[in-house]
Order: sequence, then structure tokens, then C-alpha cells
Amino acid sequence: MQSDVTGIHALTNAAFAGKPYSNGSEPAVINGLREGGDLTLSLVAENADGLAGHIAFSPVTISGLAGLWFGLGPVSVWPRLQGLGIGGALVRRGIADMREMGAAAIFLLGDPDYYGRFGFESDPRLSYPGPPAAYFQYLVLSGDMPQGEVRFAPAFDAA
Repeated sequence: MQSDVTGIHALTNAAFAGKPYSNGSEPAVINGLREGGDLTLSLVAENADGLAGHIAFSPVTISGLAGLWFGLGPVSVWPRLQGLGIGGALVRRGIADMREMGAAAIFLLGDPDYYGRFGFESDPRLSYPGPPAAYFQYLVLSGDMPQGEVRFAPAFDAA
């Protein structure tokens, strides 16, 4: 639905506006994932006022190989609703849905203190060029931990 697309774009823009870790590309990333057919899972949270939050999952490759590996993000919650547990609920639901879909691992860039509570951790056997290594994290859902350089969907590079 176009109203969903517009609402998610506005929500994501507001959620990341002025954040020191954001370059403002998050709404374009979601649009790029959608347009590129890489939006594997898109979940929204709603409250009495309507859309409250959104989370996206998309495929990743490791050392150029495709697998049942996915990237989490962006996660967006309206600024006035942040800190109420909406983002955490989206993360937990997303992990559960990805596990049910057969995902082997989930990767993300984010605050280790926040995502650590969901079981995410960093490991030097996995790499993602650019940000500090502690912010690049993974969660194995099944099988062994993969190793190598992780690349997110092309929408992340284009943004």
C-alpha cells in the first residue's frame, strides 16, 4: 500500500533525524530495499494513533556467497515513542519470524549495549569495512557461525 510506504518513510526520517550515527540515508535504504526486491521482512508496530515503529530485514552475502543470512535494519520508532519498548518488541518479533523462515544468522550495525540484550555480539572472524568493529554484530540462529566479509544488500551502498 502506498500509504504504508509513505508512513514508513516519514517514520524512518523522523526516527533518525539529527542522530550523530546517521547520515540521513535510512529512508532511502528502505525504499531501495523495496525497489530492489531485497526487503525480505518488513514489520510494523501500531498503537491507537497508527504507525508507531518499523523494522526491515534484507539478505546479506559473506565473502561473496549467498546463504540464509540477513541484515537487520533500519529499526525506526517515532521520537516521541522511543524508550517505550516498541523497538525491542520489533527486534524480538523479527528475530522470531526470521528463525521461523529458516534464517541461519542475522547481522546489523548498531549499539552493542542495546543489541547485546537480544544476543547479538561481535567477532573478529566476521568483518564489515568502515565502522568500529564493536558495532558490527551478529546473531546465529542455526548452524555454525559463518566467517568472512559481510556485505549488506545493494540499497545500503547506494544510500
